[in-house]
Amino acid sequence: MNKIYGDAASALEGLLFDGMTIAAGGFGLCGIPENLIAAIRDSGVKHLTVASNNCGVDHFGLGMLLDTKQIMKMISSYVGENDEFMRQYLSGELEIEFNPQGTLAERLRAGGAGIPGFYTATGVGTKVAEGKEHKDFDGRTYILERGIKADLAIVKAWKGDEQGNLMYRKTAMNFNPDCAAAGKVTIAEVEEIVPLGTLDKQAIHTPGIYVQRIVKGEFEKRIEQRTTRAA
Repeated sequence: MNKIYGDAASALEGLLFDGMTIAAGGFGLCGIPENLIAAIRDSGVKHLTVASNNCGVDHFGLGMLLDTKQIMKMISSYVGENDEFMRQYLSGELEIEFNPQGTLAERLRAGGAGIPGFYTATGVGTKVAEGKEHKDFDGRTYILERGIKADLAIVKAWKGDEQGNLMYRKTAMNFNPDCAAAGKVTIAEVEEIVPLGTLDKQAIHTPGIYVQRIVKGEFEKRIEQRTTRAA
């Protein structure tokens, strides 16, 4: 089975449809699948539900899909550095399902592990808990959170081999392993495709069994907030 595709658009071929749910790895601009996001924009697919920690920044990353109004709903932990995200939410153009950050990560992990739901004390007594099942364990109240299983997962890795085994680099690991497992189909864009057997088996973060397609990308790697010390 050949998992390697020539570019992001061909890797997405046959997978996109209006109203689908996409799990997108990354945290702000760190470790985001830049090429796949741009190809999704160019495809014109719409009414998307996107599960991702946040929506990047204005006009880049997932922010590009906000510009084109292709996202209908975000499942996120915060708005971040994105004015258009905030504007669309406050104007009622965009639905947001806010999640505590750890809860979102666990929802994605649970979806990838085949766990339909789990109980957590995080969010009890807040708006996060409204409309959710409550249950007491050992004298403490917990709420039921559902696992997330996406129609498609898009992730960015440092290295990948021809079977889709992936390694992430440092903090770019963030939500990528959880998203990779949560997709019914997962596409990984990588900085380098290496021969099978090259990766240290103990250093593989996402086994290839979770990855159906892989593409080598070119990356801008923008910095969200550049901070420098005085000379």
